[in-house]
Amino acid sequence: MRIALDATYSLGRNLSGVGVYSREMLFGLARAQPRQRFRFYYRPHRLFESFSDTLPSNAGRRLLVGVPRADLFHALNQRVDRPARRTISTFHDLFVMTGEYSTPEFRARFTEQARQAADRSDAIIAVSQFTASQVEQLLGVEPARIHVVPHGVRIPARQAAQRENLILFVGVIQRRKNVARLVKAFESVPRGWRLSLAGATEGYGAVEELRAVEKSPRRAEIDLLGHLSTEQLAGLYARARIFAFPSLDEGFGMPILEAMAHGIPVITSRSSAMPEVAGDAALLVDPWNADELASGLARLAADPALREDLIARGRERALQFPWDSAVAKTWGVYEKVMSASS
Repeated sequence: MRIALDATYSLGRNLSGVGVYSREMLFGLARAQPRQRFRFYYRPHRLFESFSDTLPSNAGRRLLVGVPRADLFHALNQRVDRPARRTISTFHDLFVMTGEYSTPEFRARFTEQARQAADRSDAIIAVSQFTASQVEQLLGVEPARIHVVPHGVRIPARQAAQRENLILFVGVIQRRKNVARLVKAFESVPRGWRLSLAGATEGYGAVEELRAVEKSPRRAEIDLLGHLSTEQLAGLYARARIFAFPSLDEGFGMPILEAMAHGIPVITSRSSAMPEVAGDAALLVDPWNADELASGLARLAADPALREDLIARGRERALQFPWDSAVAKTWGVYEKVMSASS
């Protein structure tokens, strides 16, 4: 069987969540199915860059223009310009359609691409039950076509680094990530703690979020780190004592699992997909309520026993999301689509 996948988002040293997912699917499927032939398709602006990537022996490189020539095409990021004979799309989130998290122009373009991908796909993979419900409700996709396959996480080797009184946030600085409320909440945490914000600073609404950082009376204790390499981020994960992820809306929330895998207690939002990902292994708060967020941070900062309990729960939770499971479930969706069409 010839299987084509959109590999456009899999390139680069510092990958987004979609990029991590793309690489795990591309290389995981090729590894798990050595007798199958895979074609990694790249959009024109990324094709040249792709030649720096060593592909699996059962995979080839193609230019994504027109109809992918394969028995099945998997669009790894909810975009299908031209469908193949059989097409599957992965939907990561639809928050652009439901909140003020982008420009009107981007919202219109995103919405049109999402509707096209939904209409042109034989099956849709949603990365959470929350995202599946949005695909059904916002795009009118019947549930029988939707399959939930959660993202995964890799468990790092335990490091012997000394933990510090450090609260870590990882994500692009933008309105949706709720950084301004996190900064406000941090101002109630006792002295002796620092807040590190790791992520690019060019997201939508970043100016307002960064203004909250600059005007904070605790500005000297807030580190605005910008985009970090994987190695630099691993070092922060090894040092942090609390991981704060009070996002307003997530289709999954991969940083939650990454923090748990690194042995950090997590405080996150009780909204969108985040409770589904965190389970009972995190402290959940209302992300719109700065006082509740502040109370949660102060509680974690003052209670070592609670932190240890969440660390243990978090490690167990992370073990429930291996990437190999996501790969196997994705292959199962391929088989269903192929058998239904035959």
